[in-house]
Amino acid sequence: MFTSTQWVRAVICCACLSSGLTLRADPALFTPQERAALGAEIRKLLLDEPDLVARALAPPSPYQAAVDDDMARLERLGPRLFDPAQDGFGPVTAQRRIALFTDEDCTDCDQALADLRAMAAVHDLRVTLFSLSDPDAAALAADLELSDMPAYVLPQMMLQGHIPPVVLDRYLTR
Repeated sequence: MFTSTQWVRAVICCACLSSGLTLRADPALFTPQERAALGAEIRKLLLDEPDLVARALAPPSPYQAAVDDDMARLERLGPRLFDPAQDGFGPVTAQRRIALFTDEDCTDCDQALADLRAMAAVHDLRVTLFSLSDPDAAALAADLELSDMPAYVLPQMMLQGHIPPVVLDRYLTR
Protein backbone atom coordinates (compact mmCIF):
# COMPACT_ATOMS: atom_id res chain seq x y z
CA MET A 1 0.00 0.00 0.00
CA PHE A 2 1.32 3.42 -0.93
CA THR A 3 1.40 6.37 1.44
CA SER A 4 -0.09 9.64 0.22
CA THR A 5 3.43 11.01 -0.33
CA GLN A 6 4.32 7.99 -2.45
CA TRP A 7 1.17 8.49 -4.52
CA VAL A 8 2.01 12.13 -5.11
CA ARG A 9 5.52 11.15 -6.17
CA ALA A 10 4.05 8.52 -8.52
CA VAL A 11 1.75 11.13 -10.06
CA ILE A 12 4.69 13.49 -10.53
CA CYS A 13 6.75 10.74 -12.13
CA CYS A 14 3.90 9.84 -14.49
CA ALA A 15 3.40 13.48 -15.38
CA CYS A 16 7.11 13.88 -16.07
CA LEU A 17 7.25 10.78 -18.21
CA SER A 18 4.18 11.75 -20.19
CA SER A 19 5.60 15.21 -20.88
CA GLY A 20 9.09 13.94 -21.77
CA LEU A 21 10.77 15.72 -18.85
CA THR A 22 13.95 14.25 -17.46
CA LEU A 23 13.46 12.96 -13.92
CA ARG A 24 15.82 14.28 -11.30
CA ALA A 25 16.14 13.31 -7.66
CA ASP A 26 15.30 16.82 -6.46
CA PRO A 27 12.37 18.72 -8.05
CA ALA A 28 14.09 21.96 -7.00
CA LEU A 29 16.68 21.20 -9.67
CA PHE A 30 14.06 21.59 -12.41
CA THR A 31 14.44 24.63 -14.59
CA PRO A 32 11.60 27.15 -14.41
CA GLN A 33 10.33 25.87 -17.77
CA GLU A 34 10.40 22.24 -16.56
CA ARG A 35 8.58 23.17 -13.35
CA ALA A 36 5.94 25.02 -15.38
CA ALA A 37 5.56 22.04 -17.73
CA LEU A 38 5.32 19.65 -14.78
CA GLY A 39 2.72 21.85 -13.10
CA ALA A 40 0.70 21.98 -16.30
CA GLU A 41 0.83 18.18 -16.66
CA ILE A 42 -0.20 17.61 -13.05
CA ARG A 43 -3.02 20.16 -13.38
CA LYS A 44 -4.25 18.46 -16.58
CA LEU A 45 -4.07 15.02 -14.97
CA LEU A 46 -6.03 16.15 -11.89
CA LEU A 47 -8.64 17.90 -14.06
CA ASP A 48 -8.98 14.82 -16.28
CA GLU A 49 -9.20 12.48 -13.29
CA PRO A 50 -10.62 14.45 -10.34
CA ASP A 51 -10.99 11.35 -8.16
CA LEU A 52 -7.32 10.35 -8.60
CA VAL A 53 -6.23 11.75 -5.25
CA ALA A 54 -9.20 10.21 -3.40
CA ARG A 55 -8.44 6.81 -4.96
CA ALA A 56 -4.78 7.18 -4.06
CA LEU A 57 -5.54 8.02 -0.44
CA ALA A 58 -8.14 5.26 -0.03
CA PRO A 59 -7.33 2.34 -2.34
CA PRO A 60 -9.90 -0.47 -2.43
CA SER A 61 -9.47 -3.24 0.08
CA PRO A 62 -8.24 -6.54 -1.32
CA TYR A 63 -10.81 -8.15 0.99
CA GLN A 64 -13.82 -6.20 -0.27
CA ALA A 65 -15.31 -9.15 -2.21
CA ALA A 66 -15.15 -11.37 0.90
CA VAL A 67 -16.68 -8.61 3.03
CA ASP A 68 -19.48 -8.14 0.50
CA ASP A 69 -20.15 -11.91 0.49
CA ASP A 70 -20.29 -11.98 4.30
CA MET A 71 -22.62 -8.98 4.41
CA ALA A 72 -24.96 -10.58 1.85
CA ARG A 73 -24.95 -13.79 3.89
CA LEU A 74 -25.79 -11.87 7.08
CA GLU A 75 -28.58 -10.02 5.30
CA ARG A 76 -30.04 -13.26 3.97
CA LEU A 77 -29.76 -15.21 7.24
CA GLY A 78 -30.51 -12.33 9.62
CA PRO A 79 -34.18 -13.21 10.09
CA ARG A 80 -33.22 -16.70 11.30
CA LEU A 81 -30.29 -15.53 13.38
CA PHE A 82 -32.11 -12.82 15.27
CA ASP A 83 -35.66 -14.18 15.34
CA PRO A 84 -37.07 -13.33 18.81
CA ALA A 85 -38.85 -16.71 18.79
CA GLN A 86 -35.46 -18.48 18.81
CA ASP A 87 -34.10 -19.82 22.08
CA GLY A 88 -32.18 -17.10 23.89
CA PHE A 89 -32.29 -14.44 26.55
CA GLY A 90 -32.63 -10.70 26.90
CA PRO A 91 -35.60 -8.56 25.87
CA VAL A 92 -37.11 -9.64 22.54
CA THR A 93 -37.48 -5.94 21.68
CA ALA A 94 -33.81 -5.13 22.38
CA GLN A 95 -32.06 -2.81 19.95
CA ARG A 96 -28.78 -4.75 20.10
CA ARG A 97 -28.76 -8.32 18.87
CA ILE A 98 -26.22 -11.10 18.80
CA ALA A 99 -26.38 -14.79 17.92
CA LEU A 100 -24.07 -17.11 19.82
CA PHE A 101 -22.99 -20.44 18.34
CA THR A 102 -21.58 -22.96 20.81
CA ASP A 103 -20.36 -26.53 20.80
CA GLU A 104 -20.49 -29.27 23.43
CA ASP A 105 -17.57 -29.66 25.83
CA CYS A 106 -16.26 -26.21 24.96
CA THR A 107 -15.07 -24.24 28.00
CA ASP A 108 -14.68 -21.06 25.91
CA CYS A 109 -18.31 -21.48 24.84
CA ASP A 110 -19.40 -21.70 28.48
CA GLN A 111 -17.43 -18.53 29.24
CA ALA A 112 -18.94 -16.74 26.23
CA LEU A 113 -22.42 -17.67 27.39
CA ALA A 114 -21.70 -16.39 30.92
CA ASP A 115 -20.20 -13.16 29.51
CA LEU A 116 -23.26 -12.51 27.32
CA ARG A 117 -25.68 -13.23 30.18
CA ALA A 118 -23.88 -10.60 32.27
CA MET A 119 -23.93 -8.14 29.37
CA ALA A 120 -27.63 -8.71 28.69
CA ALA A 121 -28.34 -7.88 32.33
CA VAL A 122 -26.96 -4.35 31.90
CA HIS A 123 -27.47 -3.65 28.17
CA ASP A 124 -30.45 -3.58 25.88
CA LEU A 125 -29.27 -6.88 24.36
CA ARG A 126 -31.04 -9.92 22.93
CA VAL A 127 -28.92 -13.06 22.55
CA THR A 128 -30.13 -15.95 20.42
CA LEU A 129 -28.50 -19.30 21.09
CA PHE A 130 -27.45 -21.97 18.61
CA SER A 131 -25.82 -25.23 19.66
CA LEU A 132 -23.94 -27.23 17.06
CA SER A 133 -25.48 -30.37 18.58
CA ASP A 134 -28.68 -29.27 16.77
CA PRO A 135 -28.41 -30.25 13.07
CA ASP A 136 -30.27 -27.08 11.97
CA ALA A 137 -27.88 -24.86 13.97
CA ALA A 138 -24.90 -26.80 12.59
CA ALA A 139 -26.18 -26.26 9.04
CA LEU A 140 -26.66 -22.55 9.76
CA ALA A 141 -23.09 -22.32 11.14
CA ALA A 142 -21.81 -24.08 8.02
CA ASP A 143 -23.74 -21.65 5.80
CA LEU A 144 -22.09 -18.79 7.71
CA GLU A 145 -18.71 -20.54 7.36
CA LEU A 146 -18.22 -20.56 11.12
CA SER A 147 -15.63 -23.08 12.27
CA ASP A 148 -14.17 -21.83 15.58
CA MET A 149 -16.46 -21.91 18.58
CA PRO A 150 -17.76 -19.93 20.21
CA ALA A 151 -18.87 -17.81 17.29
CA TYR A 152 -20.66 -14.51 17.67
CA VAL A 153 -22.83 -13.16 14.88
CA LEU A 154 -23.97 -9.55 14.94
CA PRO A 155 -26.10 -7.91 12.24
CA GLN A 156 -22.96 -6.41 10.65
CA MET A 157 -20.14 -8.83 11.53
CA MET A 158 -19.10 -12.32 12.54
CA LEU A 159 -16.50 -13.11 15.20
CA GLN A 160 -15.00 -16.51 15.97
CA GLY A 161 -13.30 -17.71 19.12
CA HIS A 162 -13.84 -16.34 22.61
CA ILE A 163 -14.06 -12.53 22.60
CA PRO A 164 -13.51 -10.65 25.89
CA PRO A 165 -16.60 -8.76 27.10
CA VAL A 166 -14.87 -5.37 26.82
CA VAL A 167 -14.30 -6.01 23.09
CA LEU A 168 -17.85 -7.28 22.55
CA ASP A 169 -19.15 -4.18 24.30
CA ARG A 170 -17.28 -1.99 21.81
CA TYR A 171 -18.71 -3.93 18.85
CA LEU A 172 -22.23 -3.77 20.27
CA THR A 173 -22.11 -0.02 20.91
CA ARG A 174 -20.79 0.99 17.48
